[in-house]
Amino acid sequence: MHTLLLRPTLAGRLSPRAKSYKTVIACIEEPLSVSRVHFSTSPKVGAKNQVYASVRNPDQFHTYQLLSASSRTPLLTMWTASYCPTCKVVEPLIRELVESGVGEAEGGVGYCEVEYDAPDVMSAGLGMTYMISALPTLLSFDAQEAQVETKVTDARKMANRQFLEEWMRTEARRHGNRGGGGGNFLSNFFGKSK
Repeated sequence: MHTLLLRPTLAGRLSPRAKSYKTVIACIEEPLSVSRVHFSTSPKVGAKNQVYASVRNPDQFHTYQLLSASSRTPLLTMWTASYCPTCKVVEPLIRELVESGVGEAEGGVGYCEVEYDAPDVMSAGLGMTYMISALPTLLSFDAQEAQVETKVTDARKMANRQFLEEWMRTEARRHGNRGGGGGNFLSNFFGKSK
């Protein structure tokens, strides 16, 4: 069912015949204001961060990439190994930030740990594919593409809560747009858009 709402001034301009046949033919002397109407009956829900299980094989990794791409949220990966003591210190902080909702206001993120030393991960060469040269490494994927320009390998930065929060928010702003994370190329000239 469609509803036509007329302003009182316009309703007075219609002929009696147009009103009786419920037909509207009018000449509008002044422009009407148009507002955007949302047709969704469900309430708007913010994106939630998603924490996935640790990756131990390439199929699992590609599944997480597809889930992330289909929901237009970046996939944050932490590459770790069982023999890496620094990874064991940094991992709880990163997981806590993701679970606490950092980045949800910007669109949300997915997060998983990739076990670099898992036999299937090593034999598939995932580390070589994505140029993982140090552990731990934080690497974001947007629309299934590795964002190597924002890759973090410095453990001191990973232990810095403020740095991690800003990095996660920047990555969450991507929304499947592959790169940037904070605007378009014009934002370099005119400032970042909000």
